[in-house]
Amino acid sequence: QVQLVESGGGLVHTGDSLRLSCATSGRTFSDYALCWFRQAPGRERECVASVSSSGRDTYYADSVSGRFTISRDNAKNTVYLQMNSLKPEHTGVYYCAARSGPHATYVYTTWVDYWGQGTQVTVSS
Repeated sequence: QVQLVESGGGLVHTGDSLRLSCATSGRTFSDYALCWFRQAPGRERECVASVSSSGRDTYYADSVSGRFTISRDNAKNTVYLQMNSLKPEHTGVYYCAARSGPHATYVYTTWVDYWGQGTQVTVSS
């Protein structure tokens, strides 16, 4: 079992930055690739960034590439999402997710082994 707890969401304005954190506990953190999902109002949950189990490889959706940076600290069992130059279309609930295996790829919701509870990010214009 892996527990994931997100933090760092909030209400910001266009152009602002936020850093989300996801603290994990339970099974070996380094056995899992980690992914940040976003669920916008009325939309399906989608993977916006993922990082390999080693932290060396990353994946970004086109909608966030160049603005968001995912990273992990295996010593602290924590994964981060640095979000810069935020826009209203980045609004949504952000979920941290763990998928067993090493690779950083697009992750479908059905591939996820463990979910966090989500943290709300709202970007006002």
